[in-house]
Amino acid sequence: MATKTEKDQSTVREKVREGYAAIARAGSSERVEDRCCGSDPVPQAAPGCCGPGAAQETAQAVGYSEAELATLPEGANMGLSCGNPTALAGLKAGEVVVDLGSGGGFDVFLAGQKVGAGGRAIGVDMTPDMLDKARRNNDTYRDRTGLDNVEFRLGEIEHLPLSDNSADVVISNCVINLSPDKPQVWNEIGRVLKPGGRASVSDLALRKPLPDEIIEMVEALIGCVAGAVLIDETREMARLAGLVDIEIEEKPGYVEAMTEWNDPLFKKIVDHLPEGTGPGDFIVSANLTARKADS
Repeated sequence: MATKTEKDQSTVREKVREGYAAIARAGSSERVEDRCCGSDPVPQAAPGCCGPGAAQETAQAVGYSEAELATLPEGANMGLSCGNPTALAGLKAGEVVVDLGSGGGFDVFLAGQKVGAGGRAIGVDMTPDMLDKARRNNDTYRDRTGLDNVEFRLGEIEHLPLSDNSADVVISNCVINLSPDKPQVWNEIGRVLKPGGRASVSDLALRKPLPDEIIEMVEALIGCVAGAVLIDETREMARLAGLVDIEIEEKPGYVEAMTEWNDPLFKKIVDHLPEGTGPGDFIVSANLTARKADS
């Protein structure tokens, strides 16, 4: 029989799955605002997808170049980023890289080009609708690049469908905060990395705890806010998972910019913050790099 904690975690995962399935089904032909900012039938969702006009601008704002974005299949970039983990990872030709919560394949397709024909880029996502989208995008990727080095697997990031010591690099972009069992995610990262392998994670983190009423907003969880944890907690989870040389860089400007976007979710969050404070006092975009200790 499932425990209360297991039931709670299952409920969170299902709500996140439903939210991102709706984004995937919305289709790339619509404006980003129409797909993500509270319009029917899509629930209010991830903060990045409600940027100043398009996913392109959102991606460029967090560090992706125009040249990188031009190589992507249409619809792979859904504006769900809060950093550029592929740039931080320093990917090399021939490496195996795994993307946790790969969505439409955005970072996987960029990683595949960096590791080349001798490497492999593997995306893992728990949402079948996202996997369908990514696999359709893969046809365009092969045609444009001539590479057949990308694959997408169905699975939860708490239970990765990968062998021990099989990845040179693990990346993730604004996803781990959504997990109801973050220590297990970091344990999985440590398990699948080869000794000396690298982790590169862009995510939202907390400078201080959020007010209770914000944590209870389901739409805030799906939007990568209520699920975020303190920066020091993230560092400790990575350490306990066997990672060393952990470095975390804060990027407060990204979160502050959200307040200028036409996103009803963030307007609602701001309304519930203590008087005289803003989102940047609590939430920060953070880039974490680390490596697995040598055996």
